[in-house]
Amino acid sequence: MSRSTDIFLTALAPVVWGSTYLVTTETLPAGYPVTMAALRALPAGLLLLALTGGPPPRAWLGRVMVLGAFNFALFWALLFVAAYRLPGGVAATLGAMQTMMVIVMARGWLGTPIRGAAVAAAASGVLGVALLLLGPEAALDPWGVAAGLGAAASMAAGTVLSRKWQPPVSALRFTAWQLTAGGVILLPSALLLEPPLPGLSALNLAGLAWLGLIGAAATYALWFRGLARLEPGAVSMLGMMSPVTAVLLGWGVLGQALTPVQGLGAVIVLASVWAGQRANRPRPAPGAAIRPA
Repeated sequence: MSRSTDIFLTALAPVVWGSTYLVTTETLPAGYPVTMAALRALPAGLLLLALTGGPPPRAWLGRVMVLGAFNFALFWALLFVAAYRLPGGVAATLGAMQTMMVIVMARGWLGTPIRGAAVAAAASGVLGVALLLLGPEAALDPWGVAAGLGAAASMAAGTVLSRKWQPPVSALRFTAWQLTAGGVILLPSALLLEPPLPGLSALNLAGLAWLGLIGAAATYALWFRGLARLEPGAVSMLGMMSPVTAVLLGWGVLGQALTPVQGLGAVIVLASVWAGQRANRPRPAPGAAIRPA
């Protein structure tokens, strides 16, 4: 399969993730962020476990718990804190910083070289997200900023470690392991920190089904598949597609305004994603292209 196809399939994940804000605000009960995160992860993980062959072997349990914490439990929990304490634009702009963090972590954990073009593409993407989402009402709550940066760091660590620790199983089964681990970590926190969940309506269940089966199980399988085939820096750049989708859905479905500055931001984000794929493309080893006379 070509690299372009791998990029396209991996990009579908953040495109779908861009619907999370719309689905959460329009279909789920408010005030239960950790409970909703647990219900998003655990049922989808258990279903995938049943379909793909069961839990991980004992030798992989520690790594799977770490990945489940970084990619789901810690990431989603901090993301909700940031979303509650900061305007959405500020939280999303801090989240876009995870691309920079991936570049640094990949250098330390994978030995991936830091390339100036990749750093420039990541910085341009952060600027584009800021133009796309930040408004005059943006405020900086210290705890919210810390949570936003923590969420970005958690996602970055999960991205790089998911590439470093590749089990000999399918991407769908790898996703099942991590979703279940994340749900197991989130469930006690939900029971301790939040009141009992009221009865769920058909709309609530439909929203959870979308976020769990499509927005978690299917899309993270594509994400982890991409991490096995592409460079972590290239994959992390694709994550910037999520705020573009969120803004377009807000404009098309909720009737929210779309300003020229936001349009410019979207163009910059898309251009930086394209540039990031080129900058992170693996280069042949020195002498590999030399042909004998």
